[in-house]
Amino acid sequence: MAINKAILKEQITELTKKELVDIVLKLAVKRYNYEFLLVNFLDKESGEQTLFEDAKEDIEKLWQKEFKGRTIQHQMVKRLNACVKRIAEFTIETKSKKLEADLVLYVLELQFAQSTKIFGARFSGYDYKVGLLLKKLISLVAKKLHPDYMIDYQDRINEFLDKLHRTSNRINTIYDLPQSIE
Repeated sequence: MAINKAILKEQITELTKKELVDIVLKLAVKRYNYEFLLVNFLDKESGEQTLFEDAKEDIEKLWQKEFKGRTIQHQMVKRLNACVKRIAEFTIETKSKKLEADLVLYVLELQFAQSTKIFGARFSGYDYKVGLLLKKLISLVAKKLHPDYMIDYQDRINEFLDKLHRTSNRINTIYDLPQSIE
């Protein structure tokens, strides 16, 4: 159903301030509506940073959560998928590619803080998922951010690339990743 903005605007202007406040409060109960209000109206300067901190806390909770799976790698795939989903939710209202890259880097740092023995399992898909996330980070840093940011991310990305290439180079996705970024 198409919305006639002129009619909607007329109807909204007829509402009292109290009714408008009640409507906004009711809509703000939904997370996406609240995030939209925060970023665009309530806190334009630091709203995205607040959402970043919230997303980071949610990822920390996901990291502590137990996931079911036959092996540790299967459990890690499910955990990583949940983290990637949370990053996607974060990017709906925030347009800052820098904050998105920081969140992806944070998730990758959690992954690579594990022993390298977790990588290299044949049938888990974990290496593949980590490789995709690293590829996304490289794409964000190389194509979406100003070139000056490359210096901030370069060492960490090269470290991740080195670990992945040493442990999981048999997977095409990882094999196709660069050896290092400049």
